[in-house]
Amino acid sequence: MAHTPPGQTREQVYQLVRRRLLEGRPPTVREVQQAMGFRAVESARSHLSALVEEGRLVREPGRARGYALPSPSGQERGAAPPPLLVPLLGRVQAGDLQLALESPEGYVAVEPTRQPPERLFALTVSGRSMVGAGILPGDVVIVRRQPTAESGEIVVALVGDEATVKRLRIRRGRPELRPENPRFKTITPDPEQLQILGKVVEVRRYLD
Repeated sequence: MAHTPPGQTREQVYQLVRRRLLEGRPPTVREVQQAMGFRAVESARSHLSALVEEGRLVREPGRARGYALPSPSGQERGAAPPPLLVPLLGRVQAGDLQLALESPEGYVAVEPTRQPPERLFALTVSGRSMVGAGILPGDVVIVRRQPTAESGEIVVALVGDEATVKRLRIRRGRPELRPENPRFKTITPDPEQLQILGKVVEVRRYLD
């Protein structure tokens, strides 16, 4: 890359990493190297280490994408707290979600909440069974892990080995998973085969 003063280059590195973090796509050191046009990966690592020493970034040891923005306690008074990075586990479909946790497709930035971040995960919606609730194909749902839910709440549930987003209803003591689209049928699972993975707490839609 063309020669620029070290301070200016470091600011460019910071802005790159900050933008990626806010987008929910924390970069690796090598990705920073490639984006900045550094010849050696050590140049990127040196700038990132300096930003950690300055308190502008936080390093999470043992993670390839282990850089984060400082916690609210480390920010200037009045500054907005950094977003939480929630793992995006894939689409709501058959599959082992616990396994997906170990290798997420990426991350989604959400506003800080009182909930521990480890209780949150995100899924991309596939299908049109919940369009009546404003949940469209391609939307991302933010889910709070919990093993139970109240009747009427929208949940991510596992029936056998298939995950689905539906509205939970308790009818005569039995659970039903109801769609919000008349073209789809209500699922009445065997209670022994039903596992509530969590409650949908936010729906995210990207227009571009």
